[in-house]
Amino acid sequence: MKKLSARRRHPLAAVVVLLFALAVTGGLYAAFAPADTAKADDTAAQSLAIEEGKKLYSVGCASCHGTGGQGTTDGPSLVGVGASAVDFQVGTGRMPLQQQGAQAPKKKAIYDQAEIDQLAAYIASLGAGPSVPSKDQYSPDGADIAKGGELFRTNCAQCHNFTGKGGALSNGKFAPSLEDVNPKHIYEAMQTGPQNMPSFPDTTMSEKNKKDIIAYLDTVNSSKSQSPGGLELGGLGPVSEGLFAWIFGLGALIVVAIWVAARTAKAKKS
Repeated sequence: MKKLSARRRHPLAAVVVLLFALAVTGGLYAAFAPADTAKADDTAAQSLAIEEGKKLYSVGCASCHGTGGQGTTDGPSLVGVGASAVDFQVGTGRMPLQQQGAQAPKKKAIYDQAEIDQLAAYIASLGAGPSVPSKDQYSPDGADIAKGGELFRTNCAQCHNFTGKGGALSNGKFAPSLEDVNPKHIYEAMQTGPQNMPSFPDTTMSEKNKKDIIAYLDTVNSSKSQSPGGLELGGLGPVSEGLFAWIFGLGALIVVAIWVAARTAKAKKS
């Protein structure tokens, strides 16, 4: 006890305690402060993206969708559509709309990806909606192609045709071709249901099933893929196959029938 008391009265005791306290404080700050700082930086970056997105929206979108995204007679409300819908519509060039029509066609995008992300951040701030999918969600790697084909034929082929070649709908509308479409945009279309297409949220079609469909389309539309049934006739399904049967199949039967009749008539004359 006497030795401990002597050490406490040592002139350097206060300095040692102070250094120890500083070391503990510095260690705790190093352990906890970086996460808080990173979170603050993310929040600041998100706020900046929303602010820049609002500026872009005011110039390119507000005239149709309203100053606050509430919609007008020229454009629907964007409250609650989510970042995914913006990434799809603007990323495929469908928006901003060039002119009013039966539906918005795909065209060259006028915004770069950074600007699209800013627009998406602003629209997402107006109301909760589907977020932009990650690469793991839409990458066809490891997906069940056979299951994707089954799902596509059940839910999509009636409009997009059996291999995604597209097709006509009523009143000048159409289901676009799905060839050479970015897998992310296919996933987003299933998420949000653009224009005439129904939406398939995760409660209706799971992430895995969406990924399976993307893998199926990637396979059938690949330049390296070969039709297991031979001549694919454009991959347009029973319409082109039926036309082929009527023109060539039935035509061949008619030719054979005429030839048989001619041979029979010739034989009788002989």
